[in-house]
Amino acid sequence: MGLRICLVTPFAWSQPHDVNEHVAGVATELRRLGHSVTILASSNRARDLAAGRRSLLDGAEAELVAVGPAVPISRRSRIGVPVGVRANLSIALALGRFDVVHGFEPGLPSLSYLALRDAQALSMATFVSPDRLGYPPGRAQRERLLGRIDALVATSAETAAAAAERFPGAYTVVSPGVDLALFEPGPKKRRIVVEWRATERPLFRSVLRALEDLPGWELVALRTKPLMGRPTLGRELRERVSVRSARDGRARAAILGEAAIFVPAAGGLARVSLEAAAAGCAIAAPAGVATQPELAGAEVARLGEDERFRTRRQEAARASAEGQSFAAVAGRLDEVYRSLAGRRRRPTRTADPLVDREWILCDLHMHTSWSHDCSVDAADLVGYADGIGLGAIAVTDHNVIGGALAAAELARDRDLIVIPGEEVKTDGQGEVIGLFLEREIPRGLSFADTIAAIREQGGLVYLPHPFDRMHAIADPATLHRHLADIDVFEVYNARLLFEGYNDEAVRFAAKYNLTVGAGSDAHVLQGVGTGALRMRAFDGPEEFLLSLRTAHVLRRPKSLVYLQGLKWVAQAKERVR
Repeated sequence: MGLRICLVTPFAWSQPHDVNEHVAGVATELRRLGHSVTILASSNRARDLAAGRRSLLDGAEAELVAVGPAVPISRRSRIGVPVGVRANLSIALALGRFDVVHGFEPGLPSLSYLALRDAQALSMATFVSPDRLGYPPGRAQRERLLGRIDALVATSAETAAAAAERFPGAYTVVSPGVDLALFEPGPKKRRIVVEWRATERPLFRSVLRALEDLPGWELVALRTKPLMGRPTLGRELRERVSVRSARDGRARAAILGEAAIFVPAAGGLARVSLEAAAAGCAIAAPAGVATQPELAGAEVARLGEDERFRTRRQEAARASAEGQSFAAVAGRLDEVYRSLAGRRRRPTRTADPLVDREWILCDLHMHTSWSHDCSVDAADLVGYADGIGLGAIAVTDHNVIGGALAAAELARDRDLIVIPGEEVKTDGQGEVIGLFLEREIPRGLSFADTIAAIREQGGLVYLPHPFDRMHAIADPATLHRHLADIDVFEVYNARLLFEGYNDEAVRFAAKYNLTVGAGSDAHVLQGVGTGALRMRAFDGPEEFLLSLRTAHVLRRPKSLVYLQGLKWVAQAKERVR
């Protein structure tokens, strides 16, 4: 079954760009695979903007939706996207009901960054150039963005290595992609094409020197970007050298199809080199040419003089390009999209088996004096929770279970369910709570081993404050890797300093259809019940999970300054004693 896929490019669709060519080629092949693909972009073309407005009114069903005029991109400034364009982007993302939002070059302040930051769907990022990684400048912003990205892709190993410095994670490397039919090799002329860069004049001069010794050959300086200037030529070679501008693939195909040799610039576009290979050009790019540009001239001279050698290199270039078609790239991306879709849990639509049970209030996260930072006695906690009308609590002391077991024993004669738990500090990946435990789990285990220790006891895995960056938390890669192991995902913790961390947890849980939980994280009695769930009464872990399907999160916050002040006073009294 096809997916609804949104591809977002940061560059104006009305202007040729290598990223846009990649997006267009991939979109065409994804549609052939049965997916519904919509491209979101800016544009300065009036008809694109008019069609974009109509599409937003019709539900963003078009293949291309221009959400507004193009704006300059600067890595040193804030996002320069007008308010109206941002609003149109938000409308398109909401109306599209996309399964996957795929942003390209999100390391720029652009539509791609905003789309990945705001999308409610599964999200994926592709990095094309190692020079477009400057945004966002703050580490916290990058971590927040990375937490919302489900898969990372790069179009080269070099780009993946550079991107991993700022956006750590496991990268899938795909080809830039090429249209093999468009770049079908034609009859070859004695033509050398050099990718012109004004900053790489020594490379061009080395090829010119080789051209002097190749009678009957011509040279084309290929400009692939605007405002690139022209090379300086001597009189004796002017008739054999021409300058051509070709900013899009269709224009380059006519030039490369007849060329015998192609010399890429060291800082040139990877797409152009791939197009030249597909067109059957012998690629003159010897190792070390970036530091010794004269090597390119020597390679051109050999290719020009030795026809058999040139033919072998042309055939090898075409063969290498045949495995890098847009169809092959789309097939690889299709695998990634479907693996992401498999992470999302299917919503359960069965009848509520606990419909006849009464509703109770349940606080799933609190502490007793067994925690190093709490002075609440277990007996006082049980009495207070029962007195304020809670029907169930989970006692989750830091790295110990004695307080939870004591509270469970004290509640035997009350109408209060106590779930024995433990908030376990892992080895560098934050904390994990085990519910319905019988034995203490040691701190310092890996994230995976901590989960295994909880499972060994038949307990449930509860992930507390997953995005509270004021404390140690699991990195995005660990979180995504263990999604299937998490039984309950805490979306409201009443003790967080910034409410945005709870909001982040809400959107994450909604994205993957995770079972949600809430708790007060109380360290003083006055905090108990400030975060809770309204759920059906349960007996044991299985019924507990069933009850959570129909539970409702209750936010009953008190002043965090007040609660934290009470905690500090209590700790001070303990030290005085």
